[in-house]
Amino acid sequence: MRENIEFEADGATLRGWHYTPDNADEPVPTIVIAHGFSAVKEMYLDKFAEAFAEAGLGSIVFDNRNFGESDGEPRYEIDPYQQVRDYRHAITYAETLEDVDTDRIGVWGTSYSGGHVLTVGAWDNRVDCVVSQVPLTDGLYNLRRLVRADFIGDLREQLNEDRRARFQGEDPTYLPVVSEDLLGDAALPTQDSYEWFTETKEQRAPNWENEVTLKTIEMMSEYAPKDHVEEISPTPLRMIIANGDHLAVKDAAFETYEQAREPKSIVTLDGGHFDAYTEAFDEASTAATDWFVEHLTP
Repeated sequence: MRENIEFEADGATLRGWHYTPDNADEPVPTIVIAHGFSAVKEMYLDKFAEAFAEAGLGSIVFDNRNFGESDGEPRYEIDPYQQVRDYRHAITYAETLEDVDTDRIGVWGTSYSGGHVLTVGAWDNRVDCVVSQVPLTDGLYNLRRLVRADFIGDLREQLNEDRRARFQGEDPTYLPVVSEDLLGDAALPTQDSYEWFTETKEQRAPNWENEVTLKTIEMMSEYAPKDHVEEISPTPLRMIIANGDHLAVKDAAFETYEQAREPKSIVTLDGGHFDAYTEAFDEASTAATDWFVEHLTP
């Protein structure tokens, strides 16, 4: 049901898994999947792909460039627009596989990549269905919600100093993704982020590393998937939003949903951002599976 894969994408080799249903005897609808901010595929993406396979759907699951088993430099740097392009490379790779129905391609993303699939769905007409789970939809707005107002000035100066250093050829500056000290430097300065990443690393993903480049934060502030959501139509869109999400803040996600055109659907989950992978997994995976089955199967 699962095999290791790799494919070329703008000079980097991306690696992951190809899932197919056990009883498939002809090409099947296939979902392209990548993880969110700094996360690697072992952080529950296998569970979503398995749920899709049980419903007769294949999956292409891959680590984002610079992370996990995928190549790419500098390590642990996130360029959101490059990740969008890598989704499109993964779709192109999927088109080369004999057991993929190339007329029935879906994209699924979560958190940061939940925003990516909104962009991919708007830009790539090979996409036939979109599911966006607990998405970040406005990077600058989200940053201003996560970082205390009296810290913003210092952060901006850090970004400027890092840009000047890189201009002089110096190595990039890094910071932790999460920190036990919620007032310390961290890209995701929330308690639930710290708990989920550290516990999931221990339980499922020992190859996850707790660092990203400071430039990553600058690029996040320049990224706004909400700007493209109106262009997804007529591709069917389902957004899955957690009512207690204060990381990819829910109010921005709800506003983005309102901007989208039909056909669209919304599912709300109880709990916070990371419950979609754990306590609310059955509800989240079922919501995604049902949408894909409705729009990708005859």
